[in-house]
Amino acid sequence: MSSSAAAPPTPSNLRRVVTASLIGTTIEWYDFFLYGSAAALVFDKLFFPGSDPLVGTLLAFLTYAVGFVARPVGALVFGHYGDRLGRKRLLVVSLLMMGGATFAIGLLPTHAQIGSAAAVLLTVLRLVQGFALGGEWGGAVLLVSEHGDARRRGYWASWPQTGAPAGQLLATAVLAVLTAVLPDAAFESWGWRVPFLLSGVLVLLGLWIRLSVDESPVFKAALARAEARKAEEREAEATPLLTVLREHRRDVLTAMGARMAENIGYYVITAFVLTYGTKHLEMDRQTVLNAVLVASAVHFAVIPAWGALSDRWGRRPVYLLGAVGIGLWAFPFFRLLDTEDFGPVLLAVTVGLVLHGAMYAPQAAFFSELFATRVRYSGASIGAQFSSVAAGAPAPLIATALLADFGSATPVALYLIAAALLTVLAVGAAKETRMRDLERIGEDGREAGAGAAADPAPAKSL
Repeated sequence: MSSSAAAPPTPSNLRRVVTASLIGTTIEWYDFFLYGSAAALVFDKLFFPGSDPLVGTLLAFLTYAVGFVARPVGALVFGHYGDRLGRKRLLVVSLLMMGGATFAIGLLPTHAQIGSAAAVLLTVLRLVQGFALGGEWGGAVLLVSEHGDARRRGYWASWPQTGAPAGQLLATAVLAVLTAVLPDAAFESWGWRVPFLLSGVLVLLGLWIRLSVDESPVFKAALARAEARKAEEREAEATPLLTVLREHRRDVLTAMGARMAENIGYYVITAFVLTYGTKHLEMDRQTVLNAVLVASAVHFAVIPAWGALSDRWGRRPVYLLGAVGIGLWAFPFFRLLDTEDFGPVLLAVTVGLVLHGAMYAPQAAFFSELFATRVRYSGASIGAQFSSVAAGAPAPLIATALLADFGSATPVALYLIAAALLTVLAVGAAKETRMRDLERIGEDGREAGAGAAADPAPAKSL
């Protein structure tokens, strides 16, 4: 190890970093998922009235997909500056942007008040949400990955991943309570605004916690080496994006392929299920929301367990188990939903999310271990967020369109199976990354030998 290697963090400091990342990601995913749930339940009536129910839902999901389109842009911008200025600063910016946009959605006038301009404003705010989330994920998981040690990296880095089910749990819980205590007319009139306005309070909490943590020691050590090399050699550093595209193309493609089943599966199981249950099967809204609520709690609990298993078995075996499982579960998932009974519906969603967790838990450590420190924020964010345009963004839209065209869930199940096959191919072709030293990963994505210096972070501060 070089003399500039980062000192290992104390257990208390690591726990503080994990807590800050978890709470921050929970709030950001709450904001993002809240929109998806509202799109499935009420946005068709409020912002796209006069349409057939499924057509209105398609339009609502189209604005939902717009948020995913903005995520790669956020990944590029936040990744660039996160690799130059540090992880912590950019995470504060992403939290403020996401929370502000979500709070503003709660104040929006509807179509009945200002006509089609309401849908335009909704779309703009959804773009801001997507842009912010595109930068959030990479920074949050890297902050934890770069604080921890290789032996338990999968476990610790999986905790920010629990922010997704925690945010889903929180968003679904708030909506479930409101739909339970309010008549439909009151919920559609003003009740839907409450969860969005609540985001303002949550952001203040998250900001206070996030400001209390230190910058990644791996990044600080790499930045110091870069400054020293720049002073000695007076070399200009390439931008992180160019370095990623030149040296890490295969790693980016691996990350994108790995995300297909994980991303598509998640949004079919948690967002499209609301449309399928309430509009196709005409189930009670509360029944479906409660099933997603309980399943999200289980999802939250199993992610750290899958992360710990990835430290023991390796990232690839655990990830492949989830991908194969989600493909095999596709048809049973819809068969159980078709019973319209709470027990089978709960089983369908819960098993689906447990299998999703086997992919999502090791993903943070896996993607972090693919890239050198000086381009890690850019590489992990680009790989994760560019795939979301083809995966998560259109998933509820494609599933709803298939349901509208065929009147059956069979094409949707086949869609899930195709996504699973893509992920199996991508992860199966990748090399195992468990136990890699993050400071020694070189420009080619390989770990350097003992005593090798890590790749320097770019020295410029733009």
